[in-house]
Amino acid sequence: MDREINITAGDVQTRARLLETPTADLLWSALPVTGRASLWGEEIYFEIPLDAPAEPEAREEMETGEIAFWPPGKAFCIFFGPTPASAGDAPRAASPVNPLGKTTGDPKQFRSVPNGAEVLIERMG
Repeated sequence: MDREINITAGDVQTRARLLETPTADLLWSALPVTGRASLWGEEIYFEIPLDAPAEPEAREEMETGEIAFWPPGKAFCIFFGPTPASAGDAPRAASPVNPLGKTTGDPKQFRSVPNGAEVLIERMG
C-alpha cells in the first residue's frame, strides 16, 4: 500500500512516503495531527497523540529528509540536517527513533520554519 502524507510547517509544504511499520500504521490511523514546532539543531519535533514502543529497527543515525517517531517524547520528528547529537553532517536523534518514512521534497527548506510554527500532518488524496 502506497501511503503519502502532506507535511505543512509554517510556510513550508512537502510530501512524505510512509514505511510499512507498526508505528507508521498508527500514525496513518491518527491523521490528521497538528502541533507546534520545536527545533533541536536541524530537526523539527512535536508531540503527537501516539503511544508506541521502540521498534527493532529504531536507531539514532538518520538520513536527511527522514521522518521518525521518538517514543520517549511521543514526538513526530523531521530530520533535515545535523542536530546537537551529530558528529558530522548527518542527523542524529537524541535517542533511538522509529523510522516512519522520508520526505519527497528538499528537506533543507525546513530551515526556514521558526520555533513554535504550526505543523500539520495529513493524508494525501
